[in-house]
Amino acid sequence: MTASDYAGVVRETESQDQRPKIKAMTLRRMKTYTGGQGYVYQYYFVGRRAALEDAPDAPGSEYIFDVTSDRKITFAVSVFLSDEALRGWAGKHGRNLNEAEQYGVAKIRLFDAFDEIEDMMSGGRRLSLSGDLLEDATKRLSLE
Repeated sequence: MTASDYAGVVRETESQDQRPKIKAMTLRRMKTYTGGQGYVYQYYFVGRRAALEDAPDAPGSEYIFDVTSDRKITFAVSVFLSDEALRGWAGKHGRNLNEAEQYGVAKIRLFDAFDEIEDMMSGGRRLSLSGDLLEDATKRLSLE
């Protein structure tokens, strides 16, 4: 391969890298849960992020779920898991919860809210997962 042949290959590669990338659309898996108040909720997990500084459980993580009970209005529900609660649990059990386990306890907290809160849209959009609730959720998931 000559130097000019090599230069052509590099230019072709560089021009390919500059083309706009097409991102595949993320498909959300809608799940259903029948709450203790008689409502049938549909929800999906949107994502996890660090809790904002003004959040009551900061520093920590915020798990965000989109929820609907009537298939017309969808609203966000945030489950806050504080770093303090995680440290307390780890100190008591001698290990840290991994990311999958943390997601699991956040989902348990969401289900408990579905069971206990009559109007999720007005009274259940910000849920905390304190030490006692975290302990209960991990027991229910057999994470001890």
